[in-house]
Amino acid sequence: MPLLRGINLLIATILICLNPLQAQGDYTQTIRGTILDKHSQVTLPGASVVLLNSDPLIGVSSDVDGKFRLENVPVGRHSLQFSFMGYEPVVINNVDLGSGKELVLTVEMEEKVITTKEVVVYAKFQKDETINKMATVSARSFSVEETQRYAGSLGDPSRMAANFAGVVSSNDRRNDIVIRGNSPMGLLWRLEGIEIPNPNHFGAMGTTGGPVSMLNNNLLTNSDFFSGAFPAEYGNALAGAFDLRMRSGNNEKPEYVGQIGFNGFELGAEGPFSKSGASYLVNYRYSTLDVMHKLGLEFGTGSAVPEYQDLSFKVDVPGTKAGHFSLFGLGGKSFIALDNEEGWGTKEVYTEYGSDMGVIGLNHQYFFTDKSRLKTSVSYSGFRTKTLLDSLVAPDYEQGYAYYRSTLSETKLSFATQHIYKLSASDNFKTGIILDHFNVNYVDSFLDYEIGGFRTLTLNKGSMDMSRAFTQWQHKFNDHLVLNSGLHFSYFNFNKEARLEPRLGIRWSFSGNQALNFGYGYHSQLQPKMNYFIQTRLDNGTYIETNRDLKMSRSQHFVVGYDRRFAQDFRLKLEAYYQQLSKIPVSQTYTAFSMLNAGDFFAIPHIDSLMNEGTGKNYGLELTVEKFFSEGYYFLVTASLYDSKYKAFDGIQRNTTFNGNFIVNALGGYELKVGSHNAIAFDLKAVYGGNKRYIPLDWKASIAQGEEEYNWDEAFKNRYPNYLRIDVRLSFKLNGKKINQEWALDIQNVTNNKNILVEQFQYNAQDSWQSKLVKQYQTELFPMMTYRIFF
Repeated sequence: MPLLRGINLLIATILICLNPLQAQGDYTQTIRGTILDKHSQVTLPGASVVLLNSDPLIGVSSDVDGKFRLENVPVGRHSLQFSFMGYEPVVINNVDLGSGKELVLTVEMEEKVITTKEVVVYAKFQKDETINKMATVSARSFSVEETQRYAGSLGDPSRMAANFAGVVSSNDRRNDIVIRGNSPMGLLWRLEGIEIPNPNHFGAMGTTGGPVSMLNNNLLTNSDFFSGAFPAEYGNALAGAFDLRMRSGNNEKPEYVGQIGFNGFELGAEGPFSKSGASYLVNYRYSTLDVMHKLGLEFGTGSAVPEYQDLSFKVDVPGTKAGHFSLFGLGGKSFIALDNEEGWGTKEVYTEYGSDMGVIGLNHQYFFTDKSRLKTSVSYSGFRTKTLLDSLVAPDYEQGYAYYRSTLSETKLSFATQHIYKLSASDNFKTGIILDHFNVNYVDSFLDYEIGGFRTLTLNKGSMDMSRAFTQWQHKFNDHLVLNSGLHFSYFNFNKEARLEPRLGIRWSFSGNQALNFGYGYHSQLQPKMNYFIQTRLDNGTYIETNRDLKMSRSQHFVVGYDRRFAQDFRLKLEAYYQQLSKIPVSQTYTAFSMLNAGDFFAIPHIDSLMNEGTGKNYGLELTVEKFFSEGYYFLVTASLYDSKYKAFDGIQRNTTFNGNFIVNALGGYELKVGSHNAIAFDLKAVYGGNKRYIPLDWKASIAQGEEEYNWDEAFKNRYPNYLRIDVRLSFKLNGKKINQEWALDIQNVTNNKNILVEQFQYNAQDSWQSKLVKQYQTELFPMMTYRIFF
């Protein structure tokens, strides 16, 4: 069996590698970085850096440029403390130092408001703070190591975030995430401060997920995730936001990484290219299954082999007289052909699907003074999908007919600039504008038997513009009471709509280790741009666009929370929320339809004559109990109770399809040190929750029509059986003198639980009463190996 072979291979590898450990010497590496003021981003010279638990104590001070350097540090896990007069001390815990790669840190320290009297100050642990300084509620940072360590995450930020409170994976074959009952379409992706299209292979126009992520965790650094009431700089989203950051390449020496795993065969390089501190970082990846297929190895996919590749890069040029420049890019291509798949009734179909995504951006930062700076970005991005769906059409077939053709593309030219001003230790301001120009080209049609030919869904080539502005103000009444407020303004020229969105957050820290917080956010979001161009066919055979006047969907989000830190590495977080949704597109023809139920598959609904008359609401309670990694282990338990409702054109309140009502995640891991600088780790994850709701089949009508007909009167009343999945991960890290390697075995759904994805009607043309419902399941038992090397 593949699972047993994988386990045996990993164990054999570990035993071979353990044999020579006693003969190895002490391997060392360098820890270095830069220390900055958290708000102004100016460097802090003279800050103290101490390697905790070192004997004798190892420590340095940052130089005139705020840089520090610790050399000859033994490889393994270490904790560092940073302190500076007038600033709150910071501790970074359990960073993993390998022999094949230097550890380069950017440390941000926050200036204290109260400095006139003696107070007891506790060191702040970076792990429980967001990167964004103006986030108050429903936000957390995450590290690259978490995307690797959490069982079942597969190096994917979305799959990793599905472990957080209030977040549910709607279909574990893909990485779409449902945040507090919202459609996955409500998620915003940002990379390097720039809004980007769906960063997933095999993604669909208007969606935010896909089966395989293009984002390469070998290039990312600590980033933020928001699940509601987010700060004013984030717009055009209803549910949540990923704010991802790419790290800069090593600016002192070349380094390389190679990896083979679920996401592909990959090779990366980084290093300096000038004496001024400039660096480059680049990584290329290609589909693992396609490589194996080309080598003649098959893994049960038949002819349906997913082909994809992606490229990521960043060029960083700091310290010039004109400011700090960085150029980054991300792009990917994917394609799959499905031959002889069961389709409409007993007919066979041939499908081709491909998607391409790319973004390139130039960022510039200029300091006017040590309190004032300007950040500006220019970017160009695009997303394209192409679909072919035929009945009995493939190279070996002699007859058949075309059924569906689609080529959809969007490009965006974007300019953004923001001014950040630190008035004092108490007051910080951020004001900016975002200008987007879209070019769209949609060609979409299908065979309509009623008209005896192809019916056009969309056929348009044009442009549209969106302009936005925001302002944010943070005021610290003292070191314990903080107010974050802001406004976000949007104008969409396509239908002349303008929206003003207030945001507010308050945090009160008390008793040294407890805090209460409150957040409010008014948010709006454009409809998927293709939906504005859906066409209605008139009786005379002509077409008109009946969705052009659709307005933005709107949301008001209220959150109240409580945080308590029982120890430096152990915390509890409780949040309650209520979200009111309005101006949701619904249909007079399909009276139970709402766009709130779309967005978690390979296409979004193409419905004409939509109206902004739908509403929805989400409310719930979330619990997080977390021990950050220390003393060799960690755990995270999250639980969410929630309700998600909507009203469509008929005015009846129903469950949304994403209303699972509850979800519980429990994950943890233990790392055992082997020898002086190697480690074996075991990680486990279990998730149990309510499955998706569905529209039951109208059995008699389906048999009469020979195709699926649904009973909309019972829409979303029932759920599929509850979802249960257990994932495990076993990994081994080996440090050599100049190389460190990692082997890992991930087993998804180790109990092979049958979680229903959907039930499909299979029509029997010879005897219609022998027709049946066929269950399709989510990911079953699926083992995979990963190998990574740094040198």
